[in-house]
Amino acid sequence: MDEWEMWEMHDKVRLSAGERLALLQIEASLWQDRRFARRMGVARPGVWLPVAVLLLGVSSVFVAVMGLRTSDPALLWCFALLWPLTLFQAFRLLCRAARPRPRPTPGARITRWL
Repeated sequence: MDEWEMWEMHDKVRLSAGERLALLQIEASLWQDRRFARRMGVARPGVWLPVAVLLLGVSSVFVAVMGLRTSDPALLWCFALLWPLTLFQAFRLLCRAARPRPRPTPGARITRWL
C-alpha cells in the first residue's frame, strides 16, 4: 500500500475505546495549558481586564476631581500615575475587542464580545 492509498484511508480508520480515551486525555491536558489555548485561538478571554479598566477609570476620575477641588499635590500625583495605566489597559481592551475571530460553526455556542 503506497502513501496515497493510506492518505485516502485515514478517515476509515476506527480507534478502539482505549485509544479514544487516551486521545481525549491528551487533548484535555493540552487545553489546560493557557498559552497553547491562546495560540490556538480558543482561549476564553477573562473578565478581569474589563473590570480593571472600569475600576481604573473610575478611580482616575475620582482622584482627578478631588485633586482639582482640593489642590492637593498628592492627589494630582496619584492621578498622574493612574492615568497612563488606565489608558494602557483600555488600549489592551480595545485591541482584544478588535481582534479578528474565526467565524463560529453552525450550532456552536455563542461567546461573549469581551
